Amino acid sequence: MSLAGFDLEELRRQSAEFENAALPEILRWCWDIFGEKAAIGTSFQGAGLVAMDVAYSQGCRFPVFTIDTGLLFPETLELKAKIEARLGITIESLVPEQTLDQQASELGPELWNHKPDLCCTLRKVVPLQAKLSTLEVWITGLRRQQSDVRQKTQIIEVYNFDVLRDRHIIKLNPMANWSRDAVQAYMREHGIPSNALTARGYRSIGCIPCTRPISEGQDERAGRWTGFDKTECGIHTFLGESI
Repeated sequence: MSLAGFDLEELRRQSAEFENAALPEILRWCWDIFGEKAAIGTSFQGAGLVAMDVAYSQGCRFPVFTIDTGLLFPETLELKAKIEARLGITIESLVPEQTLDQQASELGPELWNHKPDLCCTLRKVVPLQAKLSTLEVWITGLRRQQSDVRQKTQIIEVYNFDVLRDRHIIKLNPMANWSRDAVQAYMREHGIPSNALTARGYRSIGCIPCTRPISEGQDERAGRWTGFDKTECGIHTFLGESI
């Protein structure tokens, strides 16, 4: 998508207006303009599940994808199957080029224990980049309350995806101003299944070796990459700053 003929200032105004809009209105705006060139990326956290449920209840049948690193919890894969059955869809799994065995052979065993940024890049960022190259809008479940790093998240963000080809991508974060309590309340009211690990203190659930339960009062992402100065896998930071 090139921004030639696309009003960046209008997108910024629209983002500001969406701060007071209901979730169905935001998703309907995206569907009416972009249709299946917009897709929901999910790791099956609560906000993403709500966004999917609301979209499909409104007839906005966005394609849905997830990144399967080969290190997901069985409970996460079980939830994926439940959501597919609930919505009557197949969620596309993006997989890395290398299997875990191939990665270990080339870069050493358990890369996540000594070079977690590289592991995340190979197993998450690179597959995502390939997927985003086919889209105009990436819909996420990012929320400002999740961590300090995410507090500046806007509902509509625009990124230079490929400078050489003058290609941009819109990142739509329709849940940015939702609280965790609001997400959980919606899920209970509408009977949306959740990851079984949440009942065991897991708030943000990623790969098995890089995720642990946390205590009340901690940032939701405090249980990721324990022992490292790292709170993001890179999929929400590799694009740089929104323009």
